[in-house]
Parts: sequence; C-alpha cells; structure tokens
Amino acid sequence: MAFKKDSVMGTMVFIISLSLVCSFMITGTAEILKERKLVKKRDEVQQFVLKAAGIANSSVDFRELFATRVQPKLVDLETGEYIAQENILDFDGRMAAINPETSRKPKKDTAKIKSRADQVRIFEVFDAEGKLTSIVMPIYGKGLWSMMYGYLAVEPDLNTIKNIVFYEHGETPGIADFVTDPAWTSLWQGKQLFDAKGKIAIKVIKGGAKAGDVHGVDGVSGATRTGVGIQKAVEFWFGVEGYQTFLHRFAKAEEK
Repeated sequence: MAFKKDSVMGTMVFIISLSLVCSFMITGTAEILKERKLVKKRDEVQQFVLKAAGIANSSVDFRELFATRVQPKLVDLETGEYIAQENILDFDGRMAAINPETSRKPKKDTAKIKSRADQVRIFEVFDAEGKLTSIVMPIYGKGLWSMMYGYLAVEPDLNTIKNIVFYEHGETPGIADFVTDPAWTSLWQGKQLFDAKGKIAIKVIKGGAKAGDVHGVDGVSGATRTGVGIQKAVEFWFGVEGYQTFLHRFAKAEEK
C-alpha cells in the first residue's frame, strides 16, 4: 500500500522502523560486551590462579599454561564432593553466594561474609609430569573497610601454604596496600595452616611473629584490622564451614 512519507502513516512507519533498527543494534552490542566481559573474567581468574600457584611465567601464554597445568573443579562444601559442571571458569561464585537458593548463612561468620555459596570453584595444579603441586582455593573476608578477595594455595600435604594472593580490596591506600605487596604475601609461604591436632592455627601477629613460628605471619603496624580480617578469612575458609570437609575427603582419596 502506497503512502506519502510526510503523512501520519509515513511518520509512524519511519518511527517503528527506526526503533526496530536501534533495538537490534543495542541487543547485538550488549551480546558482544557480555562475551568480552566473560573473556576478561576468565583471563583474570587464570592469571591469579597461576600467580597463587607460583607458576606464572611471562614467557609462556597464560591461557596455554593454565590449560596444560590446571584443572578447575566445582566442590560442594557440605559433602566435599566434586560436582559435574561445564564451563567452570564461567561459574559466578559471587552470584552463587548471594542467591538464597545456592547459598546459606554461616553459623559462625568469623569472616563477616553474611552468606556463603554451597558450591565453590577450586583449582588443582600439576607440574609438567602430571604430579599434583598445589590446590588453589578462593578466600574472602571483611577487612577494616571492605571485602578482600584472594586465593590461597596449599601444597599436596594440604597444610603447608604455597602462596597467598589478593586481587581485590578497598582497604586504606598507603596503609593496607601490604595486602598485595609480594614482600608481605611471601611471608605466608611455607607456613602451616593447622597444628598437630588438626586445628586451624595460622595467625597474623601484631608486632611480628617469633623466629621459627610455623603458624605466625607478621602483622603490619597501623593496619591491624586488615591483618585480623585476613586471618579470620583464612580461619573461616579452612574451617568446618569452608574447605575442611573437602580437604578430609581429598586426603582420604589420596591415601588409597
């Protein structure tokens, strides 16, 4: 049906056509940005896991290194069992932690996280010969001002700390920057999470740990609350409401 461009019908057709074109453009752009955001998240996870495992290598593509040396797995914290899941790198732990259907409130919220996801993504790391060298597990907890997010890697004995890294926090600039200072995080390397009775024993000690203290990490003057927050986060995540059941199950499986 023919109609004039400057008629009411013509104006309506023009507006509807323009709206449809804009709608398609916005939808297409959103999908592109969504995929880019996912790729960026995957890359960040891979880089920080490799850093926590102590195998980050600037001469090797990190995606290739991750693909050949790291196995991400999803763990049910209540049972300690692995959960089959595709695209584990895209698992959104933060969303799972705030969704009432996939999380729960801790009975003893020492890390002040308010809710904890039922399932958590962990990373088993192997050497070039396929031997397990560490397990990297996410941790987070409240500092003085903010939630601090990081990874803690343990050696195959499930007790010795291989490394700790933090990738996000909002603590006081210039005072609590030690959280991401390699000189401070290196103090954790070789420390023992648990005592001889299997109780969590790692401590961030104000004034500094004594020489030979296998559970003590030096605190930082002026940032006591941040240090305590890190200690509480580690205590929570390696306690009964965190990875404890998984670690016990993993240790028994390794004994067989």
